[in-house]
Amino acid sequence: MLDSKKVSLGIAPIGWTNDDMPDLGKENTFQQCISEMALAGFKGCEVGSKYPKDAEELKKALDLRGIQVCNQWFSSFLLTKPYEEVKKEFVAQLNFLKALGAKVIGASEQSYSTQGKLDQPIFEGKYVMNDEEWDRLVDGLNRLGKVAKDNGMILTYHHHMGTVVQTEEEIDRFMDMVDPDLVYLLFDSGHLSFAGIDPEPILAKFAKRVKHVHLKDIRTAKVNEARENKWSFLKGVREGVFTVPGDGDVNFAPLFRILEATNYEGWVVVEAEQDPAKANPFEYALKARKYISEKTGL
Repeated sequence: MLDSKKVSLGIAPIGWTNDDMPDLGKENTFQQCISEMALAGFKGCEVGSKYPKDAEELKKALDLRGIQVCNQWFSSFLLTKPYEEVKKEFVAQLNFLKALGAKVIGASEQSYSTQGKLDQPIFEGKYVMNDEEWDRLVDGLNRLGKVAKDNGMILTYHHHMGTVVQTEEEIDRFMDMVDPDLVYLLFDSGHLSFAGIDPEPILAKFAKRVKHVHLKDIRTAKVNEARENKWSFLKGVREGVFTVPGDGDVNFAPLFRILEATNYEGWVVVEAEQDPAKANPFEYALKARKYISEKTGL
């Protein structure tokens, strides 16, 4: 069982509204989203596109429901933009999160990403960095990690389908190169599984360097369809590749055991982008909450 004094359970708003495909969940309001999160028993959330941009307004709405912001996605473009430009955007988001009481900011390098391209098969054409680009990415992230640390925050890196850090080899190289005191891992069970990687050995290898966890499930049959029919990442989302923990084919039991054995401290966050018209967000939030409670005691 996970220690509820050390581990907190949150959920991402992406089940209600999709930032990359605004038509998914366009009918779902911010107020409905966070109210249903609270009603389902979650204590934390990440930040979505419909959330108020004013930290004070957002914090008031969340405080009323007993919810804490725990992280927000940050798109870095360290390979294709000047570092100072990326840093300026990073600091602005860092300050926003800090004002909300969050401790983590989750970055993902979006230079050359195929995840948002509707005509790009997700299993084809992924960009592969050369040695100079690896050095540039790692140097930039180490510098951003230092900025975060100096501000009492933690920079985590989100490996992700369609990006420059997706494969097991890329994750290994990334973790070998970054400064372990400045850049941590955002572990995502769903993106590993979608990429055909067993998440258990990855978590076992890097558990002590994981500072944020996304609990995401997959439907293997849909992943196979995505591969065979050359779906884009977003087409896969729309068709139901992802789902909440306990509803798909990821084996979470060993992942929970590793988190327990390594005394993980931080947030575990249900994240499963689906079409809300097909997968009612509140229903699936309740399903995930029940499953995780039964398996972890949270």
